[in-house]
Formats: sequence, structure tokens, C-alpha cells
Amino acid sequence: MNGTSGATPEYATSAAVAGLAREIEGLRRAVDAAAGLRPRVEDLAAVVADLADAVEQVTAMPDAAGPVCWLDFADTPTEAFAVLGKLSAWLSGIYLRYTDAALPDCWLWHPDVVEELLWLSQAWQAAYAGPRACISLVADWHDRQRPGVTRRLTGLARSCSVENHQSGQPQHAAAPAAPMTDALDAIAGWWANHRSQPAPAPTAEQLTAAAIPRGRR
Repeated sequence: MNGTSGATPEYATSAAVAGLAREIEGLRRAVDAAAGLRPRVEDLAAVVADLADAVEQVTAMPDAAGPVCWLDFADTPTEAFAVLGKLSAWLSGIYLRYTDAALPDCWLWHPDVVEELLWLSQAWQAAYAGPRACISLVADWHDRQRPGVTRRLTGLARSCSVENHQSGQPQHAAAPAAPMTDALDAIAGWWANHRSQPAPAPTAEQLTAAAIPRGRR
């Protein structure tokens, strides 16, 4: 008798078991393949998380107060003293704990050095205790920011001292000023209206001033 209706119960049961076994084998292979993908999925999740942190850092609005800039500091001497006191404590507690830390004895006499150390301390604070503190900021501070400041201060620490800031010494000088400011008007007019033409020639007075060493002007 043809057709499945004539199959014996034993044959039908064997066929069903064989079919189920094939399905189980297919599921096992799918599970094995998925298990192999798990590390890649986890790596991808970590990359996405890092990208999310980076995007947040780039697009986030800065804090209301904003970073403190020593070179553009405009508060009272009392506020300046507070900033320097806090920075000095951070230098002793954090920065100078690193064996390669460079710091000239005359660091307070160098506004650019104070600025370097001040932003570095603020970056440290943001990485460890700020509202967006995270391990990626900490890693960046250790890997890029601190070594960069240390590298720039190393040469100065070897070449300068408090004695160089005494009266009559090279470091005892007025703050530098941008040169040739008497040419602002001529250059502004040229750039705004005639930039396709040659720039105005320097005046005799400007040429004379340029011949004088900058420290003696």
C-alpha cells in the first residue's frame, strides 16, 4: 500500500526522530556560530561606548564658569592668590609625584608655565572628578597631556632659575607686546579692500624698529 498512511508506526517514529535530530544539529551549529561572534560583538560594543564618550565630550556644553586661563586672568589679587594656592597644592599632591615631573624653581615667575600647569590641573580634575569623568579622559591625561607638559617644561627647568629673574637679568623684563602695531590701519585697509594687490610696503620707521633686537625695543 502506497503513501504515508500505510507506513508502520515504527517507521513513522524513526523518521520523526531523524528529522528532529537534523533540526537539533542545525540549531547546535547556529548556537556555535553565535558563540563565536560574541567576542566580536563585545569588542564592537566597547568601540561604540568609546565613540559615545568622545561625541559627548565634543558636543557637550562647557561648564558655566569655564576653564581658568592665567594669561587672561582678570580677577582681583585675592582671586589670583587663591588660584595659585590651589595649583601649588595640586602640584605637591599630584604632579610632582611622577618621577619625570619637571618644574623650574622659578615657575611662578613664568606666566606661560603657570598657564601650562593650570590647564593640566583642570584637565586632571575633569578626568577624575568632573561631571563627565571617565576612564578615557584619565587615559588621555596620562598618555598625552601630562607627558606633553612635562616635555615642554624640562628644558626650562634646566636652563632657568630664580636668580635669572633679579633686576638686570635677562628674565627681568616687561611683558612682550605684538610688534608693528602702527601698521594695523594700513594692513586692515589693504586686506579689506585691496587684498588682490601687493600689501603696503613697511615704512622707514618700521624697518628701523625691526632692526632693533626685540628685548631692547
